[in-house]
Amino acid sequence: MAHRLSSPLYRRLSSSFSTATKGKVPLLYKSPEINEDNGNEAVTLQVLSWGRGASGQLGGGIEEIRIYPSPVANLLFPHASFSLSPTPGKTQNQDQKDQTLLSVGISCGLFHSGLVVGGKLWMWGKGDGGRLGFGHENPAFVPTLNPHLDSVSFVALGGLHSVALTSKGEVFTWGYGGFGALGHRVYHRELVPRLVEGNWSRNIRHIATSGTHTAAVTESGDLYTWGREEGDGRLGLGPGRGPNEGGGLSIPSKVKELPTPVAAVSCGGFFTIALTEDGQLWNWGDEGKVLSWGHGGHGQLGHSSIQNQKVPATIEALADKRVVYIACGGSSSAAITDEGKLYMWGNAKDQQLGVPGLPEVQASPVEVNFLMEDDGLGTHNVLSVAVGACHTMCLVSRSPC
Repeated sequence: MAHRLSSPLYRRLSSSFSTATKGKVPLLYKSPEINEDNGNEAVTLQVLSWGRGASGQLGGGIEEIRIYPSPVANLLFPHASFSLSPTPGKTQNQDQKDQTLLSVGISCGLFHSGLVVGGKLWMWGKGDGGRLGFGHENPAFVPTLNPHLDSVSFVALGGLHSVALTSKGEVFTWGYGGFGALGHRVYHRELVPRLVEGNWSRNIRHIATSGTHTAAVTESGDLYTWGREEGDGRLGLGPGRGPNEGGGLSIPSKVKELPTPVAAVSCGGFFTIALTEDGQLWNWGDEGKVLSWGHGGHGQLGHSSIQNQKVPATIEALADKRVVYIACGGSSSAAITDEGKLYMWGNAKDQQLGVPGLPEVQASPVEVNFLMEDDGLGTHNVLSVAVGACHTMCLVSRSPC
């Protein structure tokens, strides 16, 4: 059952978030370019969340379970003045490389959430281990500006830690550094963002992380990894280049076995996938088709069964859609079509699929519908999605019908 928090901590955190009357969505960001003359030409982006929010990761200010996608914050931009932030595993398009556009991105960790807007970073959710980067381990139940970082272009949230990439090509990490996932040393905490001092000679352009390991790609396409290594090879460093202590490698190390430069990287629970500059891995097969493989016990593969899949197979329920964006969480998956529609499947136990009344295991994709509110903003066009362990967030643009 949802209940409001009345602690001094909640009152202090909520003071940093735009106040709003009950039922009104707070305005978290308004472009300074918007004025009375062009206000009618502005576009509203909304951050929405759903699922289990016992640690504050839904951003609504209370402990709750949201069964429908519900607004967390509004962002106001002039038309064509923003681009989506890069995401792990996907290369940048030309819009994302345009430094004149404000970058907007979201990320879900285990029990925390993050939002990047125009170089600023907002964090909320569980604070254990210092994963929010505020200098303490207290939770935040509403989006709260991190004062320790600026010029952020990309955020990737892990289990008990967080990673950010700045526009200068610098990598910062914070939170619990078990197994060396922060790239500083093994088994310690960083309560505020700390620069990762790798031995790379070029700036970093891409980052990814998972529960316990992290990866970074330089401008020249070199891949560096660090974090947990249990003999499964997830760091890709080959024999004899494993942990430096306690089952982890806290020193960023170059992956030397890749034959061509790397464009993007994605970290799974016990594995890593790299996308080289001469190929587009996410379009393997027919263009716009989605393939999945691996453990399917919660229906997260989308093949209408809970069987494991040892080789890639097309998700037939999406075969007639052109999918432009995919995301995976702990045991749930999501896809966005070129029409701005959102589909989800997998573990529905904590309502993280955003569709009420589903069985606990939803083994085929279902469309997520959005409640139309009397706010005058119009229909929802889904731009990006992020899936955590038991919650989901998406970024939508709103426009009148």
